[in-house]
Amino acid sequence: MKRQWWKEAVVYQVYPRSFNDSNGDGIGDLQGIIEKADYLQELGVDVIWLSPVYKSPNDDNGYDISDYQQIMDEFGTMDDWDELLDALHDRGIKLIMDLVVNHTSDEHPWFVESRQSKDNPYRDYYIWRDPKPDGSEPNNWVSFFSGSAWEYDDRTNQYFLHLFTKRQPDLNWENTEVRNDVYKMMTWWLDRGVDGFRMDVINNISKSPGLPDASVKDPDSDYQFAAEHFANGPRLMEFLGEMKERVLKHYDIMTVGETAFLPIDSARKMTDENDGFLNMVFQFEHMAVDAQPGTHAGKWETRQWELPELKRIMTKWDKEMEGGGWNSLYFNNHDQPRQVSRFGDDKQYHKPSAKLLATYLHTMRGTPYIYQGEELGMTNVRFPSIEDYRDVEIHNMYKEYTKERGFSHEEVMKKIWTTGRDNARTPVQWDDSENGGFTTGTPWIKVNPNYREINAKQQMSDPDSIFNYYKRLIELRKQEDVIVYGSYELYMADHEELYVYTRSVNGEKLLVILNFFAGEPAFQLPEDIVFNHKTLLISNYEVKDSENISSFTLRPYEARVYKLN
Repeated sequence: MKRQWWKEAVVYQVYPRSFNDSNGDGIGDLQGIIEKADYLQELGVDVIWLSPVYKSPNDDNGYDISDYQQIMDEFGTMDDWDELLDALHDRGIKLIMDLVVNHTSDEHPWFVESRQSKDNPYRDYYIWRDPKPDGSEPNNWVSFFSGSAWEYDDRTNQYFLHLFTKRQPDLNWENTEVRNDVYKMMTWWLDRGVDGFRMDVINNISKSPGLPDASVKDPDSDYQFAAEHFANGPRLMEFLGEMKERVLKHYDIMTVGETAFLPIDSARKMTDENDGFLNMVFQFEHMAVDAQPGTHAGKWETRQWELPELKRIMTKWDKEMEGGGWNSLYFNNHDQPRQVSRFGDDKQYHKPSAKLLATYLHTMRGTPYIYQGEELGMTNVRFPSIEDYRDVEIHNMYKEYTKERGFSHEEVMKKIWTTGRDNARTPVQWDDSENGGFTTGTPWIKVNPNYREINAKQQMSDPDSIFNYYKRLIELRKQEDVIVYGSYELYMADHEELYVYTRSVNGEKLLVILNFFAGEPAFQLPEDIVFNHKTLLISNYEVKDSENISSFTLRPYEARVYKLN
């Protein structure tokens, strides 16, 4: 396996609106990130993934871009961005940008021109279609954010496609000029010094020819989820190959694609070290482990997740990607609820369960991603009113579920508390002062009320804190090649509480023992794990070096990592 800096790295995602506000307007900004550069260096991360900071009307919090080569006024200026890049590089930290090129804002000059007339030179930059004879939408596709994926435009009497909000029209990647302009923009950023890209919904850029109707998955809705027609389309690999030839191969950079619904064989092909196109992808199969299968509404219809299923999914992705592909490792980001609330226990066992999840993600094979505040064990929030929420997806769902599906306010709020995206978007909790030290003004979204108990200032001074545990995990990754490059072997696949595996390379072996729940299961060392000497590398409870590990009882959410010789 080739050594690569991006395999050895730990990535930290900054969602700038909620990270740190330097000027008191209630919105995080680039100078706010610069103020916390020493914090990021102290944590030990190698790469910052910066969520969109481009010029945007903010219909979807910056993922609707009106100018790819300007900075949003709320976040600062291009001079601020240059200063941030220098501040990070001076500390040995790389910066990757969010590349959002499946769609733009409807305020982007390309779309402003496109909607002027059918013969406008930019008309074919987007996906326009005539209405059906009865005046209805060209097909039955549903938007990710509820309702039709088509919006009627009076000026030219046609519909345009938007897989996300109606202010996010999809680009037409079949058009060579679209691709050329995207590659020019990417090159502009790379020449400016950026170290790579996280590619938003990149496997949606090729759609099925003719844009046929989706199969009916939700009989109660007029509109149907059409992943079979917009994800992993027939020209996806061709487009990514062209992007690699035109742009990516000319720079030593890190690339990661956000690729929901991507089959594992396609992921392997996409990330193959010799002839693939990207370094790694975000797969989503493990993110559905607690969702009701079978419908797009599955995100909002949750179930109790089971550890054997998680093991099956993660082991499959490890084995299928072995020998060429590469995985990313994550449990939360700006689109997912907080991991300690979802997969751990954010109350009685808050600290041990947060550390357990970190141990898992940082000892599997792949590049680990930390979402801001994760290293503090930040939790989901329970705002009582829908008015306290800012996310367009949440508001659209609330309207649909209360007005059209007959759910009560209380029923819908419970769904939002469990899986809503704003769980991840409350401001980072820096200290126990008002608003958690995030802003001196009124925050754009309220701070989680538990900031007095969970904050960075308190944790940085506590040797036993979640923050310092993350710091130790990151240090171990730099010290132990086996954590990065070791092969993975699962044990006790059907055990409902314990996740046990080894990592092995060049005669070195790690033994990872994780208790994912609040019970106290017994561990029995598998017979084929033989060693002369053991060293405890890290654990989230106090463990005596002399303890015999051939058989013992684990405590709630206990995690241990041994190096065996």
